[in-house]
Amino acid sequence: MNLNELRDNPGSRLKSKRLGRGIGSGKGKTSGKGVKGQKAREGVALNGFEGGQLPIYRRLPKRGFKNIFRKEYAPVNIGAVTAAVMSGKIDPAQTIDEAALKAAGLVRGGKVQGVRLLADGELTQALRFTVSGASAAAIAAVEAAGGSVTTTVAKPEPKAA
Repeated sequence: MNLNELRDNPGSRLKSKRLGRGIGSGKGKTSGKGVKGQKAREGVALNGFEGGQLPIYRRLPKRGFKNIFRKEYAPVNIGAVTAAVMSGKIDPAQTIDEAALKAAGLVRGGKVQGVRLLADGELTQALRFTVSGASAAAIAAVEAAGGSVTTTVAKPEPKAA
């Protein structure tokens, strides 16, 4: 075999579509762009543009409030933790913290500020948890199995009226 005999596999390289090469090509004249005007030109971004009239997203009233300082917590159920312990992904003798849950694949998403333990599922053995937060039912289920839950984020005190 020589260098001049090397070829790609058939079908591995698609031919580029030749635009504006006559009516017989199927993409002649306007090259599939329709007719003339702004949308036939290059680099058009008209999302939300309504021909100069006030767009609907500016006509409608703005409602609600989005707290930009809101903290997102990843939910982890005790049933999923039990399954991870049974499969050997989590060591039950150690304290189960957020790093261990993340290493076991129970916490996904990069923009979470912590883990919140929830009570869905059964807990069969005593485990020690250190997480950002936990529901009251989850704490009760862990303590009923002989374990303990330590939360790192303090609950805010209710304001006196």
